[in-house]
Amino acid sequence: MFLESFYLVYPEGEVQEISNRLGFNMFVDMNGNPIQLPLKSHRTIVYRIYKISQKEKRGENQYFYHLELVKGEELFRLAGTRSGQ
Repeated sequence: MFLESFYLVYPEGEVQEISNRLGFNMFVDMNGNPIQLPLKSHRTIVYRIYKISQKEKRGENQYFYHLELVKGEELFRLAGTRSGQ
């Protein structure tokens, strides 16, 4: 039997296991669910996957999705608005 495990690595260093595989540069919510664009509001917490690392163990592969918080002007762009609107 061979297992694959997937983990989110938050900017603060916390790690959370998730159930699905993700892609590089993908936008996700706090739980690792892909975000539909455009955002409904610029007041949404959005992370981008900026790095994917893998650890191979006997009978298991672990994938770590490193997150960065999306903020500022880029968050307004994802919501389809301009800052100050």
